[in-house]
Amino acid sequence: MAEYDKDKQAKEYYTDVPVEKHGFFLKGAHSLDWGMKNRLSRIFRPDTGRTVMFAIDHGYFQGPTTGLERPDVNIVPLMSHADAIMLTRGMLRTTVPPSLTRAVVMRCSGGPSILKELSDEELAVDIEDAIRMNVAAITLQIFIGGEFETRSIHNMTRLIDMGLRYGIPTMAVTAVGKDMVRDAKYFRLACRIAAELGAQIVKTYYVPEDFETVVASCPVPIVMAGGKKISELEAVTMSYQAIQEGAAGVDMGRNIFQSDAPLAMMKTVGKVVHENMPPAEAYEYFQSIRREG
Repeated sequence: MAEYDKDKQAKEYYTDVPVEKHGFFLKGAHSLDWGMKNRLSRIFRPDTGRTVMFAIDHGYFQGPTTGLERPDVNIVPLMSHADAIMLTRGMLRTTVPPSLTRAVVMRCSGGPSILKELSDEELAVDIEDAIRMNVAAITLQIFIGGEFETRSIHNMTRLIDMGLRYGIPTMAVTAVGKDMVRDAKYFRLACRIAAELGAQIVKTYYVPEDFETVVASCPVPIVMAGGKKISELEAVTMSYQAIQEGAAGVDMGRNIFQSDAPLAMMKTVGKVVHENMPPAEAYEYFQSIRREG
């Protein structure tokens, strides 16, 4: 039996301090369950509301992409400098040290390779496996306007339903086919559809004209996709502009691991996203770290 606490008057109940009613810092997430908010807080830094996500899932349809030939050598040392890593379950199990404490965003779609029609995807991971690996979010492509648009949307809604069952957020990635126009009008359509059907995060591409309307018309956080390899100055400029126009972070892959100085680039993107470092200053910061080796 617990010992009786005789000195009750010495306790401090702060009766003059109102109980704080906790809101939530992330756009569109105020009504989510505690577990889902907790996972989102592992992806997005609560002090800035933003994330630097490291995308290394390219091999699921491209094979050993340039820069990803030996992830254990080139990629693992970079992971601790990101807020979250986006990858496949195979790469997570075979290559990532279990001691890594960064949030995991797991790719859950797959099927065709670059030799086939990419929109012909299916769900490729069971939710129980995602739970086993303690992921912070699950993700897949949607192909608005693609040949298999409806299937990709159905994949997304099934994944969202599974995630809701266990408190795991879903990130929808707006894939763009070679025949689709990359403009704000298209991305407003694709992002809004993903959010309307329940995605808690949307990853999409930056466009220089009216990107802020893509963000404004999407009721959940937008994470900017890094896209194809461009120069370091172009990449930090694009990241800065996306953040200033409302993006809640960036998900970069090739513009980090294909850089001449991947660690310097990772740290620089972090400065841009979390500290609003302007492009010219960020590029000088990148050059200084690269010179230091």
